[in-house]
Amino acid sequence: MKKKVGIPRALFYYQYYPLWKVFFEELGAEVVLSDNTTKKIMDDGVKLTVDQACLPVKLFHGHVLNIKDKVDYLFIPRLTSVSKNEYICPKFGGLPDMVRNTIKDIPQIIDTEINLRKSDKKALEAVLEIGKFFTQDVRRIKNAYKKALENYYEFRNKVKGGTLPCDILDKKFNVIRKNSKRRLNIALIGHAYNIYDKYSSMNIIDKLKKNDIDIITIDMIDDGIINENAKHLNKQMFWNYGRKAIGGATYLIERGDIDGIICLMAFGCGIDSFVCDLIERKIRKNSKIPFIVLNIDEHSGEAGMNTRLEAFIDMIRWRNRDENNLPAYG
Repeated sequence: MKKKVGIPRALFYYQYYPLWKVFFEELGAEVVLSDNTTKKIMDDGVKLTVDQACLPVKLFHGHVLNIKDKVDYLFIPRLTSVSKNEYICPKFGGLPDMVRNTIKDIPQIIDTEINLRKSDKKALEAVLEIGKFFTQDVRRIKNAYKKALENYYEFRNKVKGGTLPCDILDKKFNVIRKNSKRRLNIALIGHAYNIYDKYSSMNIIDKLKKNDIDIITIDMIDDGIINENAKHLNKQMFWNYGRKAIGGATYLIERGDIDGIICLMAFGCGIDSFVCDLIERKIRKNSKIPFIVLNIDEHSGEAGMNTRLEAFIDMIRWRNRDENNLPAYG
């Protein structure tokens, strides 16, 4: 019987699921996903975690609770760094311990550390350690990792080509509707686990699509372009996400075809709070692109979000249509 590996549909899922799915399946395991985020999953996560935890961590706990009784293993790697000389948020490193000490009767956690801060070679060491939960055949593990990387690079290339990660993972693709409205290009900046989770983001992506908007995210921008545009900072960014967000925003400002920029951030996130501020300052200084920050938390009322989003879109459309046609006395 195949061993079942549970992957919570939260946090690293939106970036690395195509990699780990193929890796585990090549080793003979069955990958089981938690359900899409619902009010119950969110409420369960809120009850399990301390008030000071950010929304993504609360959601992750809810997803673990949703899946724990269906699998033999929970895959919760101890992510420290995914890029040279940078870190990711410490919550990733502490996730296995938080889950283990919060949720009762959980299966064995695969919590191998992944730390690429000093060298990419550490990735293979981590993969070999993870693979040995299923086989002692090193060659088989390496072959599984090779196929997993191929699938991951295919996924990334689709994203770079303009397809949203959530659409690829949900096997849903855009159908461009023909009408008289000019389609707007709006950049949506935020952590992948914030902007691509339909429930916690209050379905912001679908709301933008229904308003005839083409969405650009930093995941669609080539890493080389991001790195080049992040060089204007006085020193190297400490956080992987911070570098990508600021480098991506700088590039978007200079593209010349962006109608607006939305920064979606989780309330209480320290990284988001200063990264969004740096982005806003740069936009205000170097462009006239409309910019807005939208906050999300566990309070799921959509009225405020809808009002601000609709007003933002209406303002952009009015500006494109009428700003240059005002009479002198107006």
